[in-house]
Amino acid sequence: MVDHVTPERRSFIMSKVGQKDTKPELALRRALHRLGYRYRLHRRDLPGTPDLVFPARRKVIFVHGCFWHGHGCRWGRLPKSRPEYWLPKIETNRERDRKAVTALREAGWEPLVVWQCELRDLEAAVGRVVDFLERPISLV
Repeated sequence: MVDHVTPERRSFIMSKVGQKDTKPELALRRALHRLGYRYRLHRRDLPGTPDLVFPARRKVIFVHGCFWHGHGCRWGRLPKSRPEYWLPKIETNRERDRKAVTALREAGWEPLVVWQCELRDLEAAVGRVVDFLERPISLV
């Protein structure tokens, strides 16, 4: 499949993809804040720099974009062009995510990943997050 924009324009578009304060992350943050939850953002001293950190609960939340983190949904599919570039890139992201989750668990934190596609049904996603936050931490 041929890209419909020039390589220079594609490079510019990709350079504007943000790592924090993304639309899915902001939607979840607003919903949780409305419910009275307070959190810290993007704590760089924790593995993986979680998007939302609940220090008193020792819980963290990552809001992952389906494409960038290799989710198995329809929005997580790899492009048909340049698979030799995209496959290793996405796999590296997934491996980095796995290491961060493991390191957080070893440090006594409980992580939760919320996928971008889950936030299409914001009410259900927020319900899952609230269940996670209210559940006692399991250090198994």
